[in-house]
Amino acid sequence: MTPHASAPPVVPVPDGSAEPVQDDQATPVRGLPAQPLHGEQTARVADRAARLTAIVDEAADVLDDATVAAVRSALDRVRMRLDLGVDRTVVAIVGGTGSGKSSLFNAVTGLQFADVGDTRPTTSAMTACVWGADGGPVLDWLGVDPRRRIQRESLLDAGDQDYLAGLVLLDLPDHDSVATAHREVVDEVLPQADLVVWVVDPQKYADAALHTGYLRDLQGRDTATLVVLNQIDTVPVEYRRTLVADLARLVVTDGLSRASVQAVSALTGDGVPALRARLAEAVSGRSAAAEHAWHDLSAVAGLLVDALGPRVEPPTVDALPPVVETLTQAAGLDAAADACASALRSGGQLDVLGEALGTVHAEGAELARHQWLDRATASLLPAWAKAVEHRVATADELRQATSDALTGITLGARRSGLVEAGWWVSGVLGLVAVVTLLGTVSADAWVVPLVVGLLLALAAGGVLAAAWWWRRTDADRCAARLVVEGRAVVRAAATVRLVDPTADVYARLRRLQDQVAQIR
Repeated sequence: MTPHASAPPVVPVPDGSAEPVQDDQATPVRGLPAQPLHGEQTARVADRAARLTAIVDEAADVLDDATVAAVRSALDRVRMRLDLGVDRTVVAIVGGTGSGKSSLFNAVTGLQFADVGDTRPTTSAMTACVWGADGGPVLDWLGVDPRRRIQRESLLDAGDQDYLAGLVLLDLPDHDSVATAHREVVDEVLPQADLVVWVVDPQKYADAALHTGYLRDLQGRDTATLVVLNQIDTVPVEYRRTLVADLARLVVTDGLSRASVQAVSALTGDGVPALRARLAEAVSGRSAAAEHAWHDLSAVAGLLVDALGPRVEPPTVDALPPVVETLTQAAGLDAAADACASALRSGGQLDVLGEALGTVHAEGAELARHQWLDRATASLLPAWAKAVEHRVATADELRQATSDALTGITLGARRSGLVEAGWWVSGVLGLVAVVTLLGTVSADAWVVPLVVGLLLALAAGGVLAAAWWWRRTDADRCAARLVVEGRAVVRAAATVRLVDPTADVYARLRRLQDQVAQIR
């Protein structure tokens, strides 16, 4: 059979009747444009896939190879499907021999295109009608012979069927065909359909083989299943409601409690407008291809969520005290402070002691780095812990930075001028006291010189004690200042070399986690 229409097609009119139209409104699908339909659904899925691709590309260095491979494989599958577009809604009409499904196909399309007859089997290959001019790639993917395709909504349709734009209506081979290849086509195509229209007739609607062999296999897809009782015109009017109710009961028994059941007559057109309305409802929803793509992308997002690990807060400078303590000990800061204090107490000079301060032992720098990494990576997955380890300074870099920072401290410890003056005053007072006391030996009036000498001696001792106390206090202050300044510069160096790089890795992790969460 050629794909040309052999009888005037029909299209719905507002009152639900059928109105003949000219044959040239039905255009066989020959040489359809290669560009598939890419509408809103395709754009949304493509955007989501692109964002996930960007995330996995950015995080590839911190994700394990198996996860990266799995994610990219899934994204490749989605992109392949997106090349076809996911805005097409595939509706499969299926039924047994004599159910009139091909006649129903013709009634819905308004075209005499599908094979109709009484031979067994009538439908030997899929027939497809597409609403729109860009369904070729999808039909290729579904395996529809190019000679068995036809198109609605050509330019001559003048937009009369815009409400079905994006619909791909398939007339499948008879499911009860004696030809195994025909049943295989049914089994392969049904999972790809957004809506399954199962056509039964009044004589065989209760056939056990139909219900046990096919309808019950659609459990879980009941919202995407429509059971149509065709040839309702052959049933007396008073029995039609009872017949439809009995079919609905059997469908519920099959586990399809949410499946729709309706009666039509492909011959008279009764119920066909309602069937078209149901198809329009399916077209307005998300297609199975889009659902599959969303499901695949959700699975990808789930893999990335697991691979990125838990959301944790980065360690701050509050976690630095153990690291600072280790580095200052490795630099001998406390020993230098004690040396400064001792020199001042003994009256020495420390103008060159600063040249020795700042030499941090390599072992100490290594220990400090490990202390920080243990704290910074405790809650991270191994890949991110490794990223932190690579990002922070090495032990040599940390040692050099700390040494440079400590070397910049002024470590001069000079004698205090006040203390020096105190020594001189004490010495002068003491000398005067001695002279005065010696003068009392030969003096007749010795009482007054004795008292004055003792007072001078006492004053000299007081000044001496004050100078000594001041020197020790000054020594302690010098040591304390050295420790404070030393810890401050070590803390600053550790912040730049350890805390800041770690914060950068955590910020990157959080950004990726936020992006995946938004997509998911």
